[in-house]
Amino acid sequence: MAEQSGWMSTSGPGPTAANPVSDQGKPQVARMYDYYLGGKDHFEADREAASETMRLWPNVASGARANRHFLHVAVEHLAREQGIDQFIDIGTGIPTEPNTHQIAQYYQPQARVLYTDNDPIVMTYAQALLTSSPQGRVDYIEADLRKPQDILNHPCLAGPEPVLDLSRPVALFVVAIFHFITDEDGPSELLRTLMEPLAPGSHLVLSHASGDYDEGVEEAAEFYRSRNLPARTRSREEVEELVTGAGIELVEPGVQPVHRWWPGRPARLAPAAVSTDAQCPGYGVMARKR
Repeated sequence: MAEQSGWMSTSGPGPTAANPVSDQGKPQVARMYDYYLGGKDHFEADREAASETMRLWPNVASGARANRHFLHVAVEHLAREQGIDQFIDIGTGIPTEPNTHQIAQYYQPQARVLYTDNDPIVMTYAQALLTSSPQGRVDYIEADLRKPQDILNHPCLAGPEPVLDLSRPVALFVVAIFHFITDEDGPSELLRTLMEPLAPGSHLVLSHASGDYDEGVEEAAEFYRSRNLPARTRSREEVEELVTGAGIELVEPGVQPVHRWWPGRPARLAPAAVSTDAQCPGYGVMARKR
């Protein structure tokens, strides 16, 4: 395989790249999200920006936990009910247990997961993601969602032992990431490009910030933009158009606030962190490629 920096794998085919931590004096969305989730991997600039966000949008921390719960529910559903054993988690952020592969491999021990993020600090902590079951495999690459071919053409998806078999269904997760993708980036086209090489039966799981229930979400987005962090809230209709514009079909229950996206609670997961739509950070949706 060709050598490529920013790549780590439990199977050992790729190099492990030690990247420098991104500028500690500027807030980064991955570290701010870690702060909302109660993590410890953040710097003073991140804490200051996150605290101001929490002032503008008091529900942001509980909303982040509800969003994380949505990811857990979706992984469990796809692995347990749909038999999916291949996952791509784009914009995974700083590891927060349980991670995607831990849930997937509970139901599908042979499951394979490719994590990606464009923040160099995530690579610093990516070793925590590389805890695959003996039967499965976990890879992490540093890549930007806005350059989907960098993901699709990465050496870990080529060669004699690719991390994923794209001739079989794959679950693509883009959770809490597309609200950092502006209209100028062509979000539906990005989704279309990522889904195009995946086999029929593949699924998309997406969550997205929205101010439909709490105007503080848009105030927080404006604050992000003031710190040169792109942020774009979208309404329920815009989230649906984002997904259907990529040429894939929504599955039930469609676009729903993340805390009530799926009816009932999977037995192994704690309840969502919020109970009202006003506390919810936005929408969750699952779609299937026919």
